[in-house]
Amino acid sequence: MGGKTRNGRSRTDTKRVPQKRSKKRSSLRRADGRIITIALVIVVTWSLIGFKLFQIQVVQAAEFSEQALDQRLTTHEFAPYRGTIFDRSGHQMALTIQGVTVWANPQVVENPTLTAHLVAGSLGIDEDALAEKLASEKSFVFVKRQLEEEQVDSLRSLDLAGIYFEPEPKRVYPNGPLGAQAVGFVGIDGTGIEGLEYSYDEELSGVAGYLIDERDPHGRPIPQGFQQSVPPIPGADLLTSMDMSIQFMAEQACLETIERTDALGCSMVVLDPKTGEILAMAVLPSFDPGDFNSYDKSTWSNSTVRNLYEPGSTQKLVTVAAAIEEKAVAFDTEMVVPYSITVAGREIKDFGNFHEPLRLTVADIVTRSSNVGTIMIGQKLGDAALRKYLHAFGYGQPTGVDFAGEATGVANVDPECGSCTASAAIGYSVSVTPLQMASVYATIANNGTWIQPHIVRYVDHGDGDPLAFAPESREIVSPDTAFIMRSMLQNVVDNGTGKAAAIDDYTVGGKTGTTLKYLPGGGYSEDHIASFIGMAPMSDPRLVIAVVVDRPINGYTGGAAAAPAFGQVMEKALHHLGVEPDA
Repeated sequence: MGGKTRNGRSRTDTKRVPQKRSKKRSSLRRADGRIITIALVIVVTWSLIGFKLFQIQVVQAAEFSEQALDQRLTTHEFAPYRGTIFDRSGHQMALTIQGVTVWANPQVVENPTLTAHLVAGSLGIDEDALAEKLASEKSFVFVKRQLEEEQVDSLRSLDLAGIYFEPEPKRVYPNGPLGAQAVGFVGIDGTGIEGLEYSYDEELSGVAGYLIDERDPHGRPIPQGFQQSVPPIPGADLLTSMDMSIQFMAEQACLETIERTDALGCSMVVLDPKTGEILAMAVLPSFDPGDFNSYDKSTWSNSTVRNLYEPGSTQKLVTVAAAIEEKAVAFDTEMVVPYSITVAGREIKDFGNFHEPLRLTVADIVTRSSNVGTIMIGQKLGDAALRKYLHAFGYGQPTGVDFAGEATGVANVDPECGSCTASAAIGYSVSVTPLQMASVYATIANNGTWIQPHIVRYVDHGDGDPLAFAPESREIVSPDTAFIMRSMLQNVVDNGTGKAAAIDDYTVGGKTGTTLKYLPGGGYSEDHIASFIGMAPMSDPRLVIAVVVDRPINGYTGGAAAAPAFGQVMEKALHHLGVEPDA
């Protein structure tokens, strides 16, 4: 149809052959393209995988390795041994022993209910609460902390899965309630909460150590795993000025005073006037620092440095000493003293029964504790001078004792208040702590020089160079004035309101105080504060003792309630210290 070529093939045949080859080539090209594409995808994919593997295994290997290690690492902190608190003779008042803390890994505990039953029965803790802990998703829960070794012996023998025992320091107080408010206590984590434990917490605490080790998901140590240990650094020791024998005497006397007078409480400070060292700080009612949560919080506070009261007649020492120092009066200056006196429209009476005007010397006024006579002495001195000496003796300011929470006190002697300075002259319009008043009397005992009171003698970091407390001092009145005041204080005990403070073999001087309790909102209650502050022996005073009785009922005056406790402690303490009799 289409004709033939020379070789006999038709024209049609010659045209079809190239078409088949073209299609075949096209098909091959498409197949090759797909293969190439797939190959490229594979190459790129493997390249990306390789790159990622390179990133993970080479570039970021250290980072991921560290993250993996962090997931396996467990840090255990080791509390340092807290420093020991000693009295002046080296008797331990607070120390740290090796305790045992029981903890659990709930992920390892096999039978939470049975385990809780066995552990609770052994340790005497709440079974239901423990069972709830052991059924949690946590890997660490405390069971009970700071036990003594004998308390966990039976539990150890049970060898319960998931129950572990860790050594942990435990604070103990070998003297129980004796000196509790001075020593204070620590919380479960070893942090000081009250007393010296709080005031010197930084020095006592030390530096914690730790152990870092690798553990599997069940909390078990990995053999030959990473481990790093840093031992704790123990805290410094405190050598205090306290004498536990005198502390016992003071607390026993306070206890007997409360029983005898049916008082709410009693506090006592025993002070060395030459050094400012506090030998005893008694506060009753007391508590056991080893079990402080079982007592009312009101018993924790050291009232000798924190509780304020109006000192009453014990304050007259300052008024008279200032007047003698300023030569406004002499000890034998005579005055006609009526039963009452009016100052800025306010009538102030002498304590006790009415009396006709009396001709009294300054010494007589002190012996009789005359309010009116003391105000008259204060008027001779002048308000400005009295304010100056009140400040010099430390009224309205802290003593700076090394004990946290000291109350500042109040000296309300505003010149705009017409009667305030007269009130301050006889111990009203001022508020003080027992320690502040002990420091005032210690100034007279120490020939007119005030020494900063303190309770810690040395802080010992164990480096062979203990740090000594360096008290401040200042001269307030001359030695001559101090001597005159001591002779008048001795006459108060020999012939005046302080006869119950007298003791055998030693001369004693001091002053009684009886005031109504000031109400925080203003005004006064019908309850009293009775006090006695004195010193002995008068030839060379070795101790000053301040006794304050809160709300005595059976004998509410300073002479009846507080003076006997003073005499009881002073006599025993002087014998204990080996002080030679002078009477």
